[in-house]
Amino acid sequence: MASGEVFKDEKKSLATPKVNLLTMFRLGLFQMGLSMMSILTLGVLNRVMIQEIAIPATLVALLLALPAFVSPSRIWFGQISDAKPLWGYHRTAYVWIGAAIFAIAAFLAVQVMWQLNSVANDPSGWVWNTATIGWTAVLGLVFAIYGLAICASGTAFAALLVDISEEDNRSKVVGVVWSMLMLGIIVGAIISSGLLRQITPEANIINLQGAINRLFIIVPAIVFGFSIVATLGVEKKYSLYSSRSTLTNREDSITLGAAWKILTASPQTALFFTFLLVMTFCLFMQDPVVEPFAGQVFKMPLAESTRLNVFYGTGLLIAYAVTGFLIVPRLGKRRTIRIGCVLVAFAALLLGASGFSANPSFLKLGLVLFGLATGFLTTGAVSLMLDLTVAETAGTFIGAWGLAQSVSRGLAVVAGGAVLDLGRRVLPTLELAYGLVFALEAVGMVLSISLLNRVNVTEFQTNTKQAIASILESDLD
Repeated sequence: MASGEVFKDEKKSLATPKVNLLTMFRLGLFQMGLSMMSILTLGVLNRVMIQEIAIPATLVALLLALPAFVSPSRIWFGQISDAKPLWGYHRTAYVWIGAAIFAIAAFLAVQVMWQLNSVANDPSGWVWNTATIGWTAVLGLVFAIYGLAICASGTAFAALLVDISEEDNRSKVVGVVWSMLMLGIIVGAIISSGLLRQITPEANIINLQGAINRLFIIVPAIVFGFSIVATLGVEKKYSLYSSRSTLTNREDSITLGAAWKILTASPQTALFFTFLLVMTFCLFMQDPVVEPFAGQVFKMPLAESTRLNVFYGTGLLIAYAVTGFLIVPRLGKRRTIRIGCVLVAFAALLLGASGFSANPSFLKLGLVLFGLATGFLTTGAVSLMLDLTVAETAGTFIGAWGLAQSVSRGLAVVAGGAVLDLGRRVLPTLELAYGLVFALEAVGMVLSISLLNRVNVTEFQTNTKQAIASILESDLD
């Protein structure tokens, strides 16, 4: 490449406008859509499969965790979006294609679930036979495809946030975009609750099936529309690295092998990866058990237990709105994360204690506080995560961090269901069985703080930039 072309591309990057507040909110529509999809799977399907269909909680948790277990693909999707533009875009096209696939897969998963229910309908309870094994395998395959689509679109979207932001406005971008994610939890819970309002605990399977099918047509269609609106034109206008391929000769220089060398150049990468694993695991152990907790301990109907996400989402929304603009800039990212870990531990213990009160208001208060604490923690963690990402291989690093979060969230979902099953067998009451899940979350948060204390951003940036320079220089020799 001629030096004049390099200079021209650098001037283009310097002249790129900073992303404005309206665009931040528009980008947030994508995260809003992802959280609405999460409500459908973890907020509706887990309750239906565990309570209404009576599938063992461990099996349900394993199925719902499969989208997370395919997350090693995030590194590959991230590197591909770095190196191979699709229709002229490094990020946008991957977001759109992934969104279309996960919207379709979500509806297909529900249809397979009904088939599984029809072959597993035994008065004596769940029975393993050829039919249940076969339909369980098909359901697992559909959830895996759903997860791959989430990985493709989510990784490209997070890399886009790196491309359009700088260190001085990154916490604001995170605050706004993740606030919309939490708004999606509230909106998704309201829509789901409204469409399921007529379903009572005594409703027959035909009425339940009709309501769930309608829900899984309407919401995925809305989410796909959000994905288009959120990213349309953003990459072309705001990306600081829109000329990435020509500026760094990226497609030839930074292959998947080279990207892996950069990813592993600093020991800090492994340290932060481990921190994300532990923190996310402890943060989401309650995901598969909250709605069954409400149904079995507090005797809430399906619509009311789904609406609990409004209380959790409200806490998250408030925390994201405040933390990105006020807390992180004043306290710093690491201190914000430490305080967030302590608050999550306290809120988890409060949720566990709420079961002994038999008072739904206590549960709702605990969910609001858990949402506030989670938003406080994740705003700091995501801001630090974007700092531990270099522009030249943004997609690869985002893929790695997404891998840590997804795998640990998947393991957390399985562990939450397994701990619940174990607790129901060895503990005398349901309150203690559910309380065991929340107590383990609190313990893990303390461990997360000790891991965070070993992370050094400066060392990471120095080691990684040296690795990039070394790889690019070797290609010129």
